Amino acid sequence: MGISNTRKASLLLTFFFCVAGNSVLAQKFKVTLDAGHGGKDFGAVYHGHIEKNIALGVVQKVGKILEGTPGFDVVYTRKSDVFIELVERANIANRADSHIFVSIHCNANKNTAAEGTETYVMGMNKNASNLEAAKRENSVITLEKDYKQKYEGYDPSSPETMIGVELMQEEFLDNSISLASKIQDMFVRSLGKKSRGVKQAPFMVLHKAYMPRVLIEMGFISNPKDGAFLDSEDGQDEMAKAIANAIIGYKKEYFGSGNYDPANERPSQRITDTPVAETPAPVAAPERTTAQTPFESDASGIVFKVQISASGNKLATTPSNFKGLSGVSVQSDGKLFKYFYGETPDYQTARQKLSEAKTKGFPSAYVVAFRNGQRISLDEALKK
Repeated sequence: MGISNTRKASLLLTFFFCVAGNSVLAQKFKVTLDAGHGGKDFGAVYHGHIEKNIALGVVQKVGKILEGTPGFDVVYTRKSDVFIELVERANIANRADSHIFVSIHCNANKNTAAEGTETYVMGMNKNASNLEAAKRENSVITLEKDYKQKYEGYDPSSPETMIGVELMQEEFLDNSISLASKIQDMFVRSLGKKSRGVKQAPFMVLHKAYMPRVLIEMGFISNPKDGAFLDSEDGQDEMAKAIANAIIGYKKEYFGSGNYDPANERPSQRITDTPVAETPAPVAAPERTTAQTPFESDASGIVFKVQISASGNKLATTPSNFKGLSGVSVQSDGKLFKYFYGETPDYQTARQKLSEAKTKGFPSAYVVAFRNGQRISLDEALKK
């Protein structure tokens, strides 16, 4: 007996949805690995140690570990000694639709006693040492053709020129901090390295990557001991294992132990020494108004705030302590005091508050969302 056309259509549809469903579930967690410098750009060079070679060696080892780990897909900005423009490194990650971007570098300092590891997230912190690090890494754009036109007059000798640039910083900052924190924790716990912390700085290579992204400074090749370690096979193996394990840990925490499932994504809740965010503490649920906007719903319990800073010291929330901003609130998680400007169920109002905060002198401010007192991602809040 033959199968009716209706039955055939039903079977074909079932097959299609099964294949499509399996395709989604099988989606891998995609990591773009960026070996700093390359080709005519040597990076830092001290005591015979060359940054571009060390960075490439570690990236290749990290990639090999991740490629051998179920659920991962690895994209490389370079796999050989070639020069890749900074904006193209970010574009590679964007075109691949990567879930994270990890740029790997070596530090250097005229003070050869300087040591330790540090991991950066994109930000406008004006700390002098952070700006110096950004200045050093960003100077590579002068090797690019027509860089003044390409980067719209950006001066690599003055990273502060990026401060007026509109960023998608708030969308990815929390997860970037979490990834950076895991990397630093792994360097300390696995390798016994001195941690110089998680920091913010205006790195051009991070600015254009639209995903959680970090830049790792693995150690100072200007330090004879650190340099010899980073330029050795064993040293690169150990650094690669630490970085790969941190990435694997990040994926497991935020995306589960299996293949990537977008439904499992949740915001980061960590920071170290930068004026941004750490583990959020519960806050009181807001009073609701009768006038509702598209983002106002009694059932949703969602409010938006602008986080302007975090500090180990408690400050009175008077305008004089916050560059004239009034209506600042504070909450503590037991480690840091976090300061917020404004509170509203309307996202567009929160964006206006964000502009006000940045105008007042808080360039690293960003919008955060809470539902019934618990921190949630902006994406989740806006979907509600």
